Amino acid sequence: MKTSTKKNFQQGTILLMVILLMAGGCLSTHADDFETATQAVANMKIGWNLGNTLDCHSGDTTNMWIEAYTQRKPSDYETAWGQPATTLALIKMMKEAGFNTIRIPVTWYPHMEADFKNVNGNHKTWSPSAEPIGTRIDADWMARVKEVVDYVISQGMYCILNVHHDTGDANTTWLVADKDVYAKEKSTFEAIWTQIANTFKDYDEHLLFEGYNEMLDIKHSWCFASFNTSNKYDAQIAASAYEAINSYAQSFVNAVRATGGKNAQRNLIISPYAAASGSGNWNTHLLDPLKQLTLPTDPATHHLAVEVHDYKDMTKLQAAKNEVDEDISNWKQYFLSKGVPVIVGEWGASQNEDYSIYQNYRNNHLSYARYFVEKTKAAGIASLYWMGLSDGTARSIPEFNQADLKDQIIKGYYGENGYTDIHNLTTAPSRKNETAVYTITGQKISDKREHLPAGIYIRGGHKFVVK
Repeated sequence: MKTSTKKNFQQGTILLMVILLMAGGCLSTHADDFETATQAVANMKIGWNLGNTLDCHSGDTTNMWIEAYTQRKPSDYETAWGQPATTLALIKMMKEAGFNTIRIPVTWYPHMEADFKNVNGNHKTWSPSAEPIGTRIDADWMARVKEVVDYVISQGMYCILNVHHDTGDANTTWLVADKDVYAKEKSTFEAIWTQIANTFKDYDEHLLFEGYNEMLDIKHSWCFASFNTSNKYDAQIAASAYEAINSYAQSFVNAVRATGGKNAQRNLIISPYAAASGSGNWNTHLLDPLKQLTLPTDPATHHLAVEVHDYKDMTKLQAAKNEVDEDISNWKQYFLSKGVPVIVGEWGASQNEDYSIYQNYRNNHLSYARYFVEKTKAAGIASLYWMGLSDGTARSIPEFNQADLKDQIIKGYYGENGYTDIHNLTTAPSRKNETAVYTITGQKISDKREHLPAGIYIRGGHKFVVK
């Protein structure tokens, strides 16, 4: 090779390496390029829950109505609670409105080798002990989950995928915050996460896994462990519950990390008992879920986040706002001050299912929504509203059936002019002293950012979109 040719080759190689380094995460193919959990939470901004969809289940062993009256296709479950099948158009609408994260709650137990052979139209009772679930997730169910995840990822949004109503207070629940139940279900729980992790092991940092939803003790206590006992607290039940939560969290991390690939440093989310926020001061044990949560041992550094859920009484606006301030102070004390980012994975009104509360206290709801988003953003906390912004037939159009509430959430994060004023630009504004603009393949196309055709570009190591 001639010296001049060799020199040009070396220079070209160096230039390409610089461009790739500048491009950062958008060209990343290795797990060790993943952003930290703190960076991910900042980039997630605000989000929405695709609730009452892939999380649908019969929820009562004496009335397994989905299994009794349908063919048990994925669509039968997805639409069982009154929502239409999820479409890409719905996710696009959320993205264009300014939401940058979609949480996809998924209930897995009906799709794990459970044939429900004794459940039919005349007999709706299921005995889990006689017909136990297995460990293998049905292929058609996993395929539908993957399809919906792909809708989100295709929009450049963050996606949180979880294990949802396998926890909770229904009598179909099999993941319980109790050390004996954990010992019994450990292998099945880890098998679920091994399969999920392997299915998505090549996905980039926009996909996060959430180990479990609102896991409760053997008494189905909310707020804190053992609250549902006769004396409103039982030290033995509480200790077992908090120990189990930490064990499930460790099993979750172990199972995902063991699959390798991009899961080696994927950002993972764990929750305290019941995903409790620690809100309120009416009982001395309310902060126990936060105090008792221990971060799992993780071979990946800085790739764990904590998720809490927070619902307020919209009939008492100032009290709700005061509680938010107290909540954030507690989250700072127990997590943020220790370098652990926080996600409010669900938030809204404690009367979310009562639409009359939204109607009768609409101004309270709107004021609170903006306040909540402003405060969590200032604290570096991502927040994901629970479900109601687009509900039922509105999702099929798609449209927002609570557009005023959506607007306050968006303004709370992006300011009075909202998201479209900042982001939906037909051309990108030029700035002095900017570096050159490159395509995502590393080709320099301009020294300016203005008058670019629609597409995705890199400048100064950051990706931007021209629409």
